[in-house]
Amino acid sequence: MEVSVERERCQGAGMCALTAPEVFDQDEHDGLVVLLETRPPYASHAAVREAATLCPAGAIAIAGADGDGDGDTSQA
Repeated sequence: MEVSVERERCQGAGMCALTAPEVFDQDEHDGLVVLLETRPPYASHAAVREAATLCPAGAIAIAGADGDGDGDTSQA
């Protein structure tokens, strides 16, 4: 699994940081998403997928399924 974010789309809702704090944070100045781990460990994959689903701006993109490198991309 590879994670990317589009800070331009982020609305600062913070659902990602609440759902997967080991992967996402919020900038203390503007409240926008900060990606901490582009390739999170397998144990975080479910939380990352949930964070992407919960993101109201659709600012989180996930490539690959559980790190298998299949190249499939899903965007929430």
